[in-house]
Amino acid sequence: MPAATPALLEEWGLTPDGEAWRGSRSLVVPVRTADGTPAALKTALPDGGSAHEHLALQHWHGRGAVRLLRADPARHALLLERLPGPDLAEHWDVEACEVVAGLYRDLHRPAFPQLPLLSRYAGEVARALADLPRDVPLPPRLVVQARHLAERFAADPATDGTVVHTDLHYGNVLAGDRAPWLAIAPKALSGDPHYEVAPLLWTRYDELAGRVRDGLRARFHAAVDTAGLDEHRARDWVVVRALDLARQRLADRSGPAFLTMCVSIAKAVQD
Repeated sequence: MPAATPALLEEWGLTPDGEAWRGSRSLVVPVRTADGTPAALKTALPDGGSAHEHLALQHWHGRGAVRLLRADPARHALLLERLPGPDLAEHWDVEACEVVAGLYRDLHRPAFPQLPLLSRYAGEVARALADLPRDVPLPPRLVVQARHLAERFAADPATDGTVVHTDLHYGNVLAGDRAPWLAIAPKALSGDPHYEVAPLLWTRYDELAGRVRDGLRARFHAAVDTAGLDEHRARDWVVVRALDLARQRLADRSGPAFLTMCVSIAKAVQD
C-alpha cells in the first residue's frame, strides 16, 4: 500500500467502502466521503507515468473520463468519482474498439502547456531504435522503418498539440452511471490523436489465436473508422509503437512470443 493512503483517508474524511484493488503501481480504495458520496481513492507509487493524470482529468471535466473530485499531486493521490464498471474486457473486441474510439472525440482536446511533448518522445524512440545491435531478434526492415517514421514524427508539428490518453484500452474504460463508458488512468501527453490506436491491438492479443492478421486488422479499422482518423497516419504510429514496445521488452528479456506479437501487429496493419 502506498504510504500516504491511511493519512489521506483521515485527512479527507473518507470511510473505506469495499475491497481495495491493487495494480502494479497503484492502490484504489472504494470510499465514501463525509456526506456519504461514493468515491474512489487512488494512490500511486511515483513512477512518472501518471504524473499528469490529475491535470488531464481536470482538463476533461468528466467529458469522456472519470471525474476528478480532489487531488494531492505531491502524494500521488486522487479522489475520483466511483464508477460501477465493468470494463470492456468481456465485450466482443471489435465492438469494444468502437466504444474506445467513440471516446476520442471528448478526450482529444487542445493540450495544455504542462504536458510532455509526444514529438520529444518520438525523437527518443528514433535514437533508441538506431542504437539497437544488428543481431536483435527483430526484422531489420521493420526496425529501420519504425526509426524513419519516428524521426518524421519528431519533426512534424502535428505530432503535438492534442491531449492524448496514450494507454486507452479495454481495461481502462469503465461503465458509468452518468455515461455509458468513461476512460480512466490517463498517461497523458501533448500529442497526436492517431497515437492512441496501438494499445487496442496488443491488449487481449491472445484472443486472436488462429486469426491474428484478420483480427488485428478488424480492430484497427474499427477504431480508425469510428474516430474518423487518417488510416495511414494511424498505421505509421502503430508501427512505431509496436517496434518501440519490442525494443523495451528486449531489455526485460521478454520471450520470443512477445516479440512475435509486436512484429505481427506492425505487419498486420500494413498488409
